[in-house]
Amino acid sequence: MTISDLISLILDNLSRRKGRVALTAVGVIIGTTAVVILVSLGAGLQRDARDRFNNIGDLTLIQVWPGFSEPGPGGGEPSQSPLTNQTVADIAAIPGVASVIPQDGLRSWAVLNVGQLEGSGNMLGVPSDALHHLGLTAQGGTLDLKRGSIVVGYTVPNNFYSPRPRPGQEQPPPPELVDKQITMSLVKYSEDGVEIRKKVRVYVAGMIAETRGEADYSIYMPIEDMDGYNAWITGKRINHDTEGYFSLAVKASELENVVDIADQIVDMGYTAYTQQSTVENVTGFFTILQVVFGGVGAISLLVAAIGIANTMAMAILERTREIGLMKAVGATNRHVLSVFLGEAAGIGFIGGLGGVTIGWGLGQVLNVLIMAYLAGQSVQNGSPPPTVAVYTPLWLPIFAVIFSTIIGFLSGLYPALSAATLAPVTALKYE
Repeated sequence: MTISDLISLILDNLSRRKGRVALTAVGVIIGTTAVVILVSLGAGLQRDARDRFNNIGDLTLIQVWPGFSEPGPGGGEPSQSPLTNQTVADIAAIPGVASVIPQDGLRSWAVLNVGQLEGSGNMLGVPSDALHHLGLTAQGGTLDLKRGSIVVGYTVPNNFYSPRPRPGQEQPPPPELVDKQITMSLVKYSEDGVEIRKKVRVYVAGMIAETRGEADYSIYMPIEDMDGYNAWITGKRINHDTEGYFSLAVKASELENVVDIADQIVDMGYTAYTQQSTVENVTGFFTILQVVFGGVGAISLLVAAIGIANTMAMAILERTREIGLMKAVGATNRHVLSVFLGEAAGIGFIGGLGGVTIGWGLGQVLNVLIMAYLAGQSVQNGSPPPTVAVYTPLWLPIFAVIFSTIIGFLSGLYPALSAATLAPVTALKYE
């Protein structure tokens, strides 16, 4: 018996019992539909969470802070591992690191003055070309830092306010900062607690385009300027070889290397954080959720498998004389086994194909309904709308059809073995 003869015989046998095959396949359709919808729902949640993280900030960026070690058995103070220039060189030597940007903060605080308005932000001193290495883009002006200049984040203008408003006066709109000379007031305190201020003129060279990350509320200046301001505040010259930097921004060349680089930095004794670690943890959670959802749907397929086994067992009883006739004309046990296994797998395949089609269609309908509802909730809460609710990855329909076919094959295994081992003489005498 050739493959084409076997397939033709299987299709002919299935077509002769359309009603029974259809009813048996309904169970497989329901199970496959449940698997497709539930796993697609989990995949949609995972995709939406990943898209939200991608919109929050740069996933290839690793923030590094000084490390702390616990005191030994003898007690004492915990020791700190400063981020020195040697640290910058050591981290830059790690494979996969594109750049290391030292960042230093103001040892006190400062206020920006534009006319009658005051504002502030997270002030950071960085190398002159650091903003380009961080992958930032300019909303206006330039990101090149020169002595006496600053670059402000996207939301910094919104922080300006009138410190002495008149009764009933509304707060003025955010000021235009780019390409303006403004005043920065540095603040420190004497040993007697007296506030001392120093005013310096700075030039706003540019504004950073929105990143939805730290850069939005930061004010960047050349690290040489920051060192000078800190020297005035502390009364001593800043030595980065001993005191180190406030933090380091480490840029990875590839997203796949981020977590590994962060782990190596931690092993060096420093504190490292990257959003990619959080993304992987969230992705892992949703992967487990998909497995659980798929398992719930697979229970329906197991119930359908019992239906297939019952259908095939009944078919053997009805076709016992047919089996005897097949063996009488030369069919071997393997031929009989192949026919019945093929029919069982065919029922699984038909049910899987129907379940995938219905599951995908229902998934699209659910996606529209859920997205419409969540979009309304986002408007009320002021949060960004979701990107997707139900997402069917390409591998899922293929897997579902193959899995349902295998379920059908395994369900028909015992009835097919029973049919294959029937004695021809006994089968021909069966009434």
